[in-house]
Amino acid sequence: MTSSWMLVAGFFFSAMAVFVKLGAEHFGTAELAFYRSLATCIVAAAVLLATRGTVRSRHMGTHLLRGFVGALSLVGYFYAIARLPIATAQTLNYTSPLFLAIATTVVLGERFSPWLVVAIVTGFVGVALLLQPNFQGGTEGAALVGLFSGVLASWAYLAVRTLGRLGEPDMRVVFWFGLVSTAVCAVWQLASSTFHAITWGNFWILLGLGAGGTLGQIAMTRAYRTGNTLVVGAYSYSTIVYAMVFGMVLWNDRLSTLEWAGIAVIVVAGLMAMRVEKKEQIEEAGFES
Repeated sequence: MTSSWMLVAGFFFSAMAVFVKLGAEHFGTAELAFYRSLATCIVAAAVLLATRGTVRSRHMGTHLLRGFVGALSLVGYFYAIARLPIATAQTLNYTSPLFLAIATTVVLGERFSPWLVVAIVTGFVGVALLLQPNFQGGTEGAALVGLFSGVLASWAYLAVRTLGRLGEPDMRVVFWFGLVSTAVCAVWQLASSTFHAITWGNFWILLGLGAGGTLGQIAMTRAYRTGNTLVVGAYSYSTIVYAMVFGMVLWNDRLSTLEWAGIAVIVVAGLMAMRVEKKEQIEEAGFES
C-alpha cells in the first residue's frame, strides 16, 4: 500500500480538522495542539508497550529534530487559522509538498520522474482553485507564519523519510513526535494563557481530536517512511477534498463551479501520481526478475 497510506491519513486529518473547528469555542489553538499531541504520545507508548517495542534509538537527534520542527509547524498552522481565513491558512500550509520536492532532491539526493513534479504543482493549483485564498491588509505577519508552517512541515516529513531509511519503526517515530510536540505546545500555551477546564460537554471533542490526529499521524508516518516521497506529497492534497466533503455533510456547505473544478484538478493530480508510481513499481519488478 505504501504511498496510498497518505489517502488514509488525509481522511483522518480532515476529521481532526472538524474537531479543531468544534473545539475552537472551548480551547485555545496551542491548547488543542497540545491535546492532539498528548493523545498521539499516549497511544504510541501503549502500542510500543503491548508489542514489547522500545523508545530507545541510535538516532535520537533526528527524532528530536522531527518532533520539534513538526510541533512548530503544527502550532504555526493553528496560529494562521486563528488569524486568517481558514482557506488561506490551509493553502499556505499545503505548500509543504512543493518545498518537500526541493528538499528531498537537494538533501537526500533522490531523483524523481518529472511527471511527479508536475503532479505536485498541479495538486497545489487545485488547492488554490478550491480554497481561493485572499490576503487582506494587516495580515502579512500571519500569512508569513502560515507559509513558514508549510516549510517546517516539509522538513518534518523529510526527517520521517530519513528515519525510515535508517530503519526506525513507525510507532517509535510517532511516539517521539507526540512527546516532543506535547512539550512544545504545553510551553506555548502556558506562555500565552492558561489551560481551560475540561468538562463532559467538551471532552468528546478532545477524544475526536486525539483519535483523528493520532490515526492520521500513524498513517502519514507509514506513507512517508515506506512510499515515494512525491507521490505521498501529491496524495496529501486529498485532505482538502475530504475536508470539503465534511463541510458539505456537517455544515451544509455548497461549492461553486470553481471549487468543483479545484477538486477535479486535485483528483487528476492524484491519479497522475498513482499512475507514475504504478509504472515505477512495474519497472522495478521487471528489473528484479
